[in-house]
Amino acid sequence: MAMFLAKLGRLAFRRRHFVALIWVALLTLAGVGAASAPAAGNTSFSIPGTEAQKAFDLLEQRFPGMSADGATARVVFKAGDGRMTDAGNKAAVEKTVKELGSGSEVASVADPYRGHAVSKDGTVAYASVKYKVSGMELEDSSRDALKTAAQHARDAGLTVEVGGDALNTTPETGSSEVIGIAIAAVVLVITFGSLLAAGLPLLTALIGVGIGVSTITALASTLDLGSTTSTLASMIGLAVGIDYALFIVSRYRAELAEGREREEAAGRAVGTAGSAVVFAGLTVVIALVGLSVVNIPMLTKMGVAAAGTVAIAVLIALTLIPALLGYAGRRVKPAGEKSRLLGGGRTPKNPGRPNMGTRWARFVVRRPVAVLVLGVLGLGAAAIPAASLELGLPDDGSQPVSTTQRRAYDLLSDGFGPGFNGPLMVVVDAKGSPDPKGAFAEVGKEIKGLKDVVTVTPAAPNKAGDTATITVVPKSKPSSATTEDLVHAIRDKGTDIARDTGSTVLVTGSTAMNIDVSQKLNDALLPYLALVVGLAFLLLIVVFRSVLVPLKAALGFLLSVLAALGAVVAVFQWGWLSGLMNVEQTGPVMSMMPIFMVGVVFGLAMDYEVFLVTRMREAYVHGESPGQAVVTGFRHGARVVTAAAVIMIAVFSGFIGSSEAMVKMIGFGLAIAVFFDAFIVRMAIVPAVLALLGRRAWWLPRWLDRALPNVDVEGEALRAADPDAEKELVRA
Repeated sequence: MAMFLAKLGRLAFRRRHFVALIWVALLTLAGVGAASAPAAGNTSFSIPGTEAQKAFDLLEQRFPGMSADGATARVVFKAGDGRMTDAGNKAAVEKTVKELGSGSEVASVADPYRGHAVSKDGTVAYASVKYKVSGMELEDSSRDALKTAAQHARDAGLTVEVGGDALNTTPETGSSEVIGIAIAAVVLVITFGSLLAAGLPLLTALIGVGIGVSTITALASTLDLGSTTSTLASMIGLAVGIDYALFIVSRYRAELAEGREREEAAGRAVGTAGSAVVFAGLTVVIALVGLSVVNIPMLTKMGVAAAGTVAIAVLIALTLIPALLGYAGRRVKPAGEKSRLLGGGRTPKNPGRPNMGTRWARFVVRRPVAVLVLGVLGLGAAAIPAASLELGLPDDGSQPVSTTQRRAYDLLSDGFGPGFNGPLMVVVDAKGSPDPKGAFAEVGKEIKGLKDVVTVTPAAPNKAGDTATITVVPKSKPSSATTEDLVHAIRDKGTDIARDTGSTVLVTGSTAMNIDVSQKLNDALLPYLALVVGLAFLLLIVVFRSVLVPLKAALGFLLSVLAALGAVVAVFQWGWLSGLMNVEQTGPVMSMMPIFMVGVVFGLAMDYEVFLVTRMREAYVHGESPGQAVVTGFRHGARVVTAAAVIMIAVFSGFIGSSEAMVKMIGFGLAIAVFFDAFIVRMAIVPAVLALLGRRAWWLPRWLDRALPNVDVEGEALRAADPDAEKELVRA
């Protein structure tokens, strides 16, 4: 592989006009496609295999036009003076109800006075708005109409707040991305000591993200891709795009420092660092495509689209980077050559003094046991809170108190009880029952006898009389463990009723759907982890031609993810440092967080592992002792890996400032996970373990050595083709 990639790098360097033209044409084509594509609505949302989804599907069949999984909104009114039943207040509410029902996507609006939706003390009332489409599919115009109607009621003198999933939108992340790019630019300038060299990774990363996101936009209508798909693709594409280009440019400057001609340096950079980029990219693609095992269509589409953007980033690093290096010519200086810009890359006062990476590696090699013990104990201590991890999906109760959704949630809790914010819909399918009405009555009676139940409405059958819905209001709030226990209790009771009456009982609604999604994600975590880590383990065996090095990489990753989950629990569930992080409401950790963190962080962690350890492997294969090979790997790679990690931490930390609790949690979790993995696992635990293992770290059974393909990541074929290679290795 090294020889092939080296030839590709030299070809791209020589034919730079042609290569640049191809990428500009692809960017233009994708941009034109995105601009001319039909406007895509919000993506459809379904959770195959869950009981809540089965109930929604059944309701669509038995209650045509009901839009059972449609978005809902609750417009909550509170009287400033008097009661909601006063004539003036009642007139204002009725006018608002009429305005709410005028939207094209509105299925129905329940008048609070006809539906008995006024609190006992008469101070709070609410109107329920039902939409024909789900919250993910609702158009912005419908949300704007909802907000306008609420404002008109406020103008009439009422306190009005709006809750429900109809207001759920994709959080804006543009400013966060700009902050991340700005910090990345500063780090790159400091790393390379040159504006031009620093600009290359940024330029190519933005080109790759532009092609990827434009392609997603162009195909959004055809493939039913939502805005969250492009958000994840841009975030991951930007991250790996900068990393991969950084690795290639850094190796190019190192090859120039060894005295090579620029075209040869570009070829060798692509042949060596490019090989690491290919395999690092493969691990990211595996992690993202592996999200399909969860069997949530939206998550699968997000993973596949982001994987496509990563593949583009790899191709750009292998072709466009050497082409742009050809354009840059002598303006990209060899590593260590004098540059006054921000002090980066300047000639040291003492040329014989080793760099920081070398000094740190020598310290670790001399004291591997102490470093290993401290690193493992530190991450282990950080992981302790993960034992108390509670998972759930956010609802309006987890929103900041400054939002209308949270204020509506609190008004309903005060006026009607906390369980009123998460009613359960029980669907009774009595098509196979000899006495459907009796089955409906029996279900209602049994549910009333359960704990944590406040209200059970009479069964509402369909026209055929074979299916009915029953609304159950719990005592506890939607995200509580007590409500989850009630859902399971109703389902267990439904099994007994089905046996006695021949009917089927299903529990659905937004609360039950959240519980089912959380359970589905929990069940998928171990298979997903086994698939991703297993495939990457096999891939790394091929890359490093070792069993223990990939095993160490996988175990180190698991340790860093557990530590990061512990930090997330401590901040967002326990409330530690909640003031610093501006966490207004603690509660269960978002159920998607563990599997999302595994997928994203695993890919980035393997980037650092592959780039750092391939340098060590390269030095070891070329004759250095195991300890010296660790030092050599750090001498050449520590600065670049540090820069890449700082950039990623900056990008993810930008999301901590979001007002959305979910986005804040994701940003913090990814940032702390990259910190743990890059600086404790890869920069401390990995060299300590390799120093302790010595030559055993690179052991591989002979039969496996013969069976594995030789991908030559360390560039042995390139060195064999260069008669002066060994001399240059000694000088390096």
